[in-house]
Amino acid sequence: MKVIICGAGQVGWQIARQLSGERNDVTVVDSNAELVRRATETLDVQGVTGFASYPDVLERAGARDADMIIAATHSDEVNMVTCQVAHSIFSVPRKIARLRAQSYLNAIWSDLYRRDHLPIDVVISPEREVAEAAMQRLAAPATFDTESFFGGRAQLLGISLDEECPVLNTPLRQLDELFSTLRAIVVGVRRQGRLVAPEPGDQLFAGDQIYIFTDSGDMNRTLEIFGKSVRKQERVVIIGGGNVGLAVARALEARTDRVRVKMIERSRARAEHAADNLERTIVLNGDGMDIDLLIEAAIDRSDAVLAVTDDDKTNMLAAVRAKAMGCPLSIALVNDPTLVPLMAELKIDAYINPRATTVSSILRHVRHGRVRAIYSIGDSEAELIEAQVMGTSPLAGRLIRDIDFPEGVLVGGVMKGERVVKPMGDLRIDEGDVVAMFAMTKDVPEVERLLQVSVDFF
Repeated sequence: MKVIICGAGQVGWQIARQLSGERNDVTVVDSNAELVRRATETLDVQGVTGFASYPDVLERAGARDADMIIAATHSDEVNMVTCQVAHSIFSVPRKIARLRAQSYLNAIWSDLYRRDHLPIDVVISPEREVAEAAMQRLAAPATFDTESFFGGRAQLLGISLDEECPVLNTPLRQLDELFSTLRAIVVGVRRQGRLVAPEPGDQLFAGDQIYIFTDSGDMNRTLEIFGKSVRKQERVVIIGGGNVGLAVARALEARTDRVRVKMIERSRARAEHAADNLERTIVLNGDGMDIDLLIEAAIDRSDAVLAVTDDDKTNMLAAVRAKAMGCPLSIALVNDPTLVPLMAELKIDAYINPRATTVSSILRHVRHGRVRAIYSIGDSEAELIEAQVMGTSPLAGRLIRDIDFPEGVLVGGVMKGERVVKPMGDLRIDEGDVVAMFAMTKDVPEVERLLQVSVDFF
């Protein structure tokens, strides 16, 4: 597949790395020659320097025979015009645009993106994706990472194991025997910085970070088995009143179980805008690092703090200070993946990586066929792929134990009709079933072959 990626920033670079690693023909376009040079020197991609919305630049990038264009520059308007030019002049079949401004995303204006108006096939909103990720972290406060699958019927949980975990030093196959009715599978283990798909005989140790795929109905039981208590979130403090903070506050206000929300925003103009657009949230104007302001926000009596400003270091320090003042759960928004290893050292409970959430969302639409959801894990080290099994797939009609999966691939769950089933060796996968598979990045092409995604790609 030939793909043009416009914008060589963090998201564009990550998408280029992912797609070029899967042997796609990728061209990166950016007005910054240094970013283009970095992409072409470190990845197997071609590069074009210039403004992505200019027809001559897109022509140099090969738009006449491109299958897809992904517009992920820093400007919403450039992304929109790029898709229009790609459609009107070059007839590019599939166009994806990243848009940040909430006005462009209002549902009442969705008619704007019709093919005869502004032809964008898929609109990606990083702020909305991040707000949704924040809500999922709050829903599973004992986890450092979480994502829902099977239409909310299953969850991927990232859990850090400590000395109190009751199932340490127990082979994974023995866990299946001890908790035979538990619909949960350990699909990934990170130990000493290295992520792997575990074998049945592997044991878990204190300090491991594990990924568990579980039926949503068994989520609380799963957390308890792995030594985590389940806490209800009734009081939440949000530090940062930008698009992300505003989206999270609105989502919390919309919840049926009443949550008391306080927001701290440094900019007076933003604070006033947030106060005007929220109904029950108390908005405080000031620095989220200010001890007196945190006391005023009753941080010591809060159940969780979300630090979601546009500065990574501010978010991390604010989360640490809130934790030191008595808040039991701290969540920080962090763009720079090199800062993530510091989270455990600083005792920050969970983080949200906007790049990972946006990359996951874009990949879901790039792998168009029967793939229904994709979640990128870590620094794109692995993926959790949800897909429907087609009749032409090598999986259809076979028992799980008889399928030759690569060693970096594990089935986390199977949905038959409306029912989530634990993937034991004697379970047969049938046409129409939906499977969720954990795959190390190097094994993703083999997973796509097993799913026969390319058969009905467009």
